[in-house]
Amino acid sequence: MFNTTQVGSWPRSKNMLKALRDHRLGRLSREEFHSIADDEVARTVRIQEDVGLDILVDGEHRRDNFYSFITDKVEGTKLMSLAEMLDEVEDKSGFEEMLDKLDVPASAIRNPTCVGRLKRREPLALNDFLFVKTLTDKPVKVTLPGPYLLSRSMWVTRYAGKFYKDQFEMGDDVVHILRSELEELAQAGCEFVQFDEPVLTEIVMSQECGRRTFM
Repeated sequence: MFNTTQVGSWPRSKNMLKALRDHRLGRLSREEFHSIADDEVARTVRIQEDVGLDILVDGEHRRDNFYSFITDKVEGTKLMSLAEMLDEVEDKSGFEEMLDKLDVPASAIRNPTCVGRLKRREPLALNDFLFVKTLTDKPVKVTLPGPYLLSRSMWVTRYAGKFYKDQFEMGDDVVHILRSELEELAQAGCEFVQFDEPVLTEIVMSQECGRRTFM
């Protein structure tokens, strides 16, 4: 009666976590990293097929987190820890309050920050989709961070304000990047694309739309 799928991200093995860390630190080449990730994705696909899911995901194993991975794909971005950003944000007191509420150290959360004009360097998830399609005949869902989340989390006036007049102008480039990705995924045969917008819950529940948020 209902198609079944999974939210997108998948628990990472110790081997995958080590590969992510080593690749980030330059201890693992791009080819070596993707070889390990290929094995993890294949394992994830087998599990989903074994339990009978209808629409499969790749588990997001190649991603540092569900939206910070775009720094590898998009020019004009830099991955910064929340601790690094503390002295640069507009509302420092509000930012410190948010940090106090987090259940992980601020140094452990890394956020893609706009530091130049945004331009897609390479596809965000197209290659991941094409790889999964070599492993299964079932439909595959691609997950991407939504434009509202990216526009809201990537803007720091000190950095982005040098290249964009405001957050809305930067948001136009974010939308263009995501639209181009969506079009290429559709052309490649992808039937399901999920844009993650967890920050929208703040507008629904608290009507907060100006406060900085990192999900």
